Amino acid sequence: VQKRGVHFEADTFFDTPSGYRFDAGFLKDAHAWCLREVTNALAKDDAFVIVSNTFTQHWEMRPYHEAAAAACAAVWELTARGPWENVHGVPAEAIERMRNRWED
Repeated sequence: VQKRGVHFEADTFFDTPSGYRFDAGFLKDAHAWCLREVTNALAKDDAFVIVSNTFTQHWEMRPYHEAAAAACAAVWELTARGPWENVHGVPAEAIERMRNRWED
């Protein structure tokens, strides 16, 4: 039996029927929701779980590594580098702040 793939990202929390509506006041809630969804999917063990968040520092990814370890799931990290489009309208200065705090 082939596993299906499921994809999660904190930005999904801000999707509404009328489009993407980011609210920084709910960012912590968005990340908590994402981690909860990932943890639930890992517990089901019926899917490849894909997480695409903007992790710029190691501590941001740690809870996902811990959830994977608890589920005995392997982890592959992919770093997207390139001139891709900013689909959520993140201001250039915010992207620069993320770039400046990047940890390899």
